[in-house]
Amino acid sequence: MERPAWAPRSIDISVPSVSRIYDYYLGGSHNFEVDREAARKAMEFMPGLPKIMQANRAFMRRAVRWAAGEGVTQFLDIGSGIPTFGNVHEVAQAARPGARVVYVDHDPVAVAHSEAVLEQNADAGVVAADLRKPQEILDSPQVRALIDLDRPVALLLVAILHFVEDADDPYTAVAELSAALAPGSMLVLTHASYEGIPLPTERAGGAVDVYKDIRNPLIMRSRDEIARFFEGYDMVEPGLVPMPEWRPDTAPEDEDPYAFSGFAGVGRTA
Repeated sequence: MERPAWAPRSIDISVPSVSRIYDYYLGGSHNFEVDREAARKAMEFMPGLPKIMQANRAFMRRAVRWAAGEGVTQFLDIGSGIPTFGNVHEVAQAARPGARVVYVDHDPVAVAHSEAVLEQNADAGVVAADLRKPQEILDSPQVRALIDLDRPVALLLVAILHFVEDADDPYTAVAELSAALAPGSMLVLTHASYEGIPLPTERAGGAVDVYKDIRNPLIMRSRDEIARFFEGYDMVEPGLVPMPEWRPDTAPEDEDPYAFSGFAGVGRTA
């Protein structure tokens, strides 16, 4: 397989990547045949996966605009993935010129592309780090330079926690990050769940098995389990809901049924 110029030499292009599979679902071009093959296998069980990802991105943009409208000017996006149209910094800085954004990802392709996109943007940066090691994120030079932890921050954990297994204690990781944030900070979160998927659980489980096979297990949590991530936060209306139902720009009933798979929510500290 020929390595494209944009692929860092350090990555194994014969192994599927969650970030590149997500890029494929969104119609991006930074993915390999091995990623497309895994995505197509998952879509054999859940053909609406691209619709879920589109709904996820649309929620993220609405939540960032809302947070900016509430006065938040700092955004920490963990598990940010490969840059696509309508990134957090584009949305936040359009709403609040001078807003500061730090992206965090452990995928080398995502980090490399973020660095390229942000090269001329003094108010945004990227960290190569892992959600499971929150102190490394908080202590990184990029976060220290761009984010003032004494002022409110919007912490984005969008489509990332369902890739953290219970054995890696995602609740503690989120709690450690949240404890470092100033009062008035926000948690913006989406998470996969069997609840809301317009398919029998057994069939949806086939797609989950594809992620297990590529050694990136997809952890489908219940609504109650997802709500636990918001401990210490006051939920913003309308609460923890399917993605199209969170402060929609258009009528939710016009959305594809797959868009209602999983949950989204925003919490704010007092």
